[in-house]
Amino acid sequence: MPVPTRTRRLRAVVLAAGHNDATRDLLLRPLAGSTVIEQTLANVTAVVPARDVIIVVAEHDRSVREHLGEGWNYVVQTVQAGTGDAVRCARFQLAGFDGDVLIAYGDTPLLRSASLRGLLWRHRLKDAQFSLLTAVLPDGGDYGRIRRDRDGRIIEIVDATDLSASSEQITEVNVGAYVVDNSLLIPELDVMAAGGEHRLTELAQRLITQGGTLASYAIVDPGEVQGINTDTELQAAADIVLKRLFAPQHAIETGEIAFGTGGWRALIGEGFTIHNVRRLCQAIANEVTRTGRERMGVVIGGDRRFLSRESVVAAAEVFAGNGIRVHLLTEDVPTPLVTFAAPYLSAAYSLIFTASHNPPQWNGLKVFRADGSLPLEDETDALTAEANSLTQADVVSIGLALATTVGLVAEVDLTNPYIDAIEQIVDVTTIREAGLRVVVDAMYGTSQLTLGTILSDARVRTEFIHDRHNPLFGGRSPAPDPERLSTLIDIVRNGGRRVDLGMATDGDADRIAIIDEQGRYISTDDLLLLIYWYLHEVRGERGGVVRNLATTHLLDRLAEAFGEEHREVPVGFKHITAGMDAIDAVLGGESSGGLTIRGHIKGKDGVFACALVVEMLARTRKTLGELLETVYAITGRLYQLERGVPATPEMRVELPRRMASAAPEEVVGHRVTRIDTYDGIKLHLEGGSWALLRFSGTEPVLRMFVEAETPQMAEALIAWLEEFASA
Repeated sequence: MPVPTRTRRLRAVVLAAGHNDATRDLLLRPLAGSTVIEQTLANVTAVVPARDVIIVVAEHDRSVREHLGEGWNYVVQTVQAGTGDAVRCARFQLAGFDGDVLIAYGDTPLLRSASLRGLLWRHRLKDAQFSLLTAVLPDGGDYGRIRRDRDGRIIEIVDATDLSASSEQITEVNVGAYVVDNSLLIPELDVMAAGGEHRLTELAQRLITQGGTLASYAIVDPGEVQGINTDTELQAAADIVLKRLFAPQHAIETGEIAFGTGGWRALIGEGFTIHNVRRLCQAIANEVTRTGRERMGVVIGGDRRFLSRESVVAAAEVFAGNGIRVHLLTEDVPTPLVTFAAPYLSAAYSLIFTASHNPPQWNGLKVFRADGSLPLEDETDALTAEANSLTQADVVSIGLALATTVGLVAEVDLTNPYIDAIEQIVDVTTIREAGLRVVVDAMYGTSQLTLGTILSDARVRTEFIHDRHNPLFGGRSPAPDPERLSTLIDIVRNGGRRVDLGMATDGDADRIAIIDEQGRYISTDDLLLLIYWYLHEVRGERGGVVRNLATTHLLDRLAEAFGEEHREVPVGFKHITAGMDAIDAVLGGESSGGLTIRGHIKGKDGVFACALVVEMLARTRKTLGELLETVYAITGRLYQLERGVPATPEMRVELPRRMASAAPEEVVGHRVTRIDTYDGIKLHLEGGSWALLRFSGTEPVLRMFVEAETPQMAEALIAWLEEFASA
């Protein structure tokens, strides 16, 4: 079957000369972190390489050129005689070019690159000479209208002023982006200019009269034709750009790699592809090479998720292809083991393919620096920017078999060194004497081998559940939340024999959940309190505590009672470890289930945390409930609640703006003493209560956290947040 398109080369002309100073000033107005003209060029260069883009600027105005800088192809329009005249200024750059020309206005930054691709495909599939973007709008304003015949063919582009004199209602408008066969573009414009006509729409009309072939592509998002002529319209345009960045469609349109608070995560087959794995690994390999750390090498491992093992192989082949040594972990491993691996092997980076607690249709990559800490935002921003600029042709790789043969890839097993490191901190001897019995829910993840070995060494009678390899995780997210631990709770309560402790680890074993001997869920907030008290008062380890802004303030009270420092940081364990280094804290943790202590790895470790909780029970010979009462006697009580609702792009834009424009002075009868916005929106209330709205960095979810003096007030605060978010 023949391919129904011509193979056509493509160039672009962007009209940025304007017709007066005001329109040129508009091009340089700020829009969503850049400017109007930069947003336009970003969309155009998504379909046409920058080297093939020609920018038409005004002769006596250098503002656009100075703003964009060198590296672009500029041509000058001496007299602002019309859009056709502006295109004619590129005649020498287009001379002899056999292909199509995409024409876009510099002040149309909201046209999606996907719409431009749709226009290009329609132009080629229809073998057209002239194609244009259209849209159906209830109020077309000043846009020209598209008149069609009964068969749907375009027969005329009607000026809005001409239409206003008649009663005819036409809702399809000419948006203002075109693709034209270059063989007729300049010659036809020259003929038109000789007759005093300089409008591009008249070129379409000439072709209609001559029996030429026209095509169109209709966009369906009215946001793409949002006018930008006033400050109000500019703000509306900025909102549209931000909403797109938060929308799932953004990943489909761009295929970009983006890091959240816990690494890169994306849907398998959409953002998470082997192609993107290779691009990201090439960017990391480039950084290793730039900094001269090739001989240090990298560590690569994966968990039990679908495509993790294939991604491990692809990554190893890229690093080997770049002459960088690879320590290849041979088995499915927990994330904390990979965190441990970088400093243990003195590697430049360690990498694990995992999506942590996300649903089974997700996968991703966590990257750790040489000291085992997560890179900060400036580092991940640089890596992703480079990765997203690469094509498959830019990736260098060699086959795994060859790389192994020549010694660039070597298999390693770090299970025993990792376990040994934990057992040097945890008091295994004391645990052996306690005769404890525990049940562990591995949530089909990777904790069984490491945690099971530690508990076995400590003579703890252990039963594991959900420990087999199942990349679907039993049809649920492998997150150790109370609603997903019903089986574990039932075994502890009704298993027919005494159980001292129930524990759960998430899919990659860096987060935990705890169930006490009565089958009650112990929140991570309470667990952090217990562990900090235990480390400080029983083990005698002096130092402060670091928590994220969504974690209990009772930790602050406990630290103050001990005469120690405490620090609040944004969500993301990289901020926890950085804060621990800053104040030499003994403990760092977050309410979502992650923690570490001074002297262990610079990352959260569910395996170690489980072992430490077992040691705490063995050494104190008390139940978790008894220990909590001891701590509450020091700190008093606060009550925590958490909710999560699906987050829409509109919510991400509107909630911060609504809070900024109408910040409450009082919430549920309590005065607001401070509002923090450095990571979400956190309202501090008199008496020590607080409420937090924060969009997840790993899932499309708006999270709500509250902490209050009574359970009733906590419920009231959650209800207030839910009402605020849904208004």
